[in-house]
Amino acid sequence: MASAAQAHGYPYTETANPHWIKPPGKEALAHIPGEDGLPIIGSTLKIIKDPIGFGRQMFEKYGSVYRTYNFGKDNVTLLGADATELVMFNKDKIFSSEQGWGPVLNNLFPRGLMLMDFERHRADRKALSVAFKPGPMKHHCTVLNEGISERVAEWSGTSFEFYPAIKSLSLDTAASAILGIPWGPEADKINKAFVDEVQASVGVARKPIPFTKMWRGVKAREYLLSYFTPQVKERREKGGEDIFTQICLATHEDGSLLTEDEVVDHMNFLMMAAHDTITSSATSMTYLLAKHPEWQDKLREECLSVAPAGQPLAYEDLGKLELTEMAFKESLRLIPPVPSIPRRAIKEFTFRNYTIPAGTNIGISPQFVHKMEKHWPNPTKFNPMRFTPENSAGRHKYAWVPFGGGAHMCLGLHFAYMQIKILMHAMLTQNRVVLSGGPDYEPDWQVFPIPQPRDGLPVRLEAL
Repeated sequence: MASAAQAHGYPYTETANPHWIKPPGKEALAHIPGEDGLPIIGSTLKIIKDPIGFGRQMFEKYGSVYRTYNFGKDNVTLLGADATELVMFNKDKIFSSEQGWGPVLNNLFPRGLMLMDFERHRADRKALSVAFKPGPMKHHCTVLNEGISERVAEWSGTSFEFYPAIKSLSLDTAASAILGIPWGPEADKINKAFVDEVQASVGVARKPIPFTKMWRGVKAREYLLSYFTPQVKERREKGGEDIFTQICLATHEDGSLLTEDEVVDHMNFLMMAAHDTITSSATSMTYLLAKHPEWQDKLREECLSVAPAGQPLAYEDLGKLELTEMAFKESLRLIPPVPSIPRRAIKEFTFRNYTIPAGTNIGISPQFVHKMEKHWPNPTKFNPMRFTPENSAGRHKYAWVPFGGGAHMCLGLHFAYMQIKILMHAMLTQNRVVLSGGPDYEPDWQVFPIPQPRDGLPVRLEAL
């Protein structure tokens, strides 16, 4: 069976893509300190079990540039804010995002923005930005207020696992704000398809062998293609403020509309990106606020000063929630939703006196740079005041990168801020968030591929 990516004429294999850079042999990387780990599997199991601990151990042993073998390939990790800037700013176009993420995502999310480089990426990003301009964003704000308020009212006064609850909510709000469809059986089927795709992207089997995660993911993608494609023409005719319709109406710089395939692939990727990272981020922030109730009180006071309890937040008032934004930023610092970021070097380069050949798989680590003491004194402490203008002055621009940086900065970051602020206003102005496991409870975080508490984060919303 051909993969969904191949069906769309966009396989990522070296033989199908002439520009795909062949990885160097082990001898070309032998001068870089590091280790191969166990035969065949390398360090894969260690990384899956404890990626943060493994990275710290490697840094202490080998320094800020080291080599490993994991997930079937040789990798070179670069640590530090300067390394992150080199890779993300990518001034000399050394690093390919497409070839970094492609082996993980291209079977299911081909032609997503994260899987594009340079001029092609710039042109499509500019076209898609229409969906995040003030007019559509005001529409999204109204939709999010309605959906979040309704769901939080159901949570109030109950005990539940926050992670699956917020995942369900973020999928539903994505269906309403992004797709412009009401919650219900149709949205549920679409949401299940996205969940199957995401699970497949990190599955062990990389081919659609029957009944594997990849098989279910490919089936889900086929369903989504059949759902999205016929709607492109309809939405172009009737118009609308939802993100899907805005992307259907988006044009290239020459004024031509995106093709149907381009629209469908961008929608497929954006839906995945819109719910998975926000689910993780909202869970992290809720946990940290429950752990630090004094900050709940501060954010509640700020939220009530902007809009009364039970009332929607106006789009124009979102910028007034400064403490809430700082608390969100601190949550993203402590538990970044994308702990590590892959790239591939398409040119030879030198970093810290190491010459690294073209074709090398490169990794940078937000979870490491976010806890470097040189940028973040007492780095494990939850302290949103780190993000005041005074405390941020002079800090390295790439010491905080939960939304990426450079040309690939997350296009939907303001949508994420808006969603979190509306959620916090709805929850905190009418409830106190309490950890069901008590004040000493610490969740067991599954870090890879996107952080989530293994027990779902049991909480209570105590109505005020």
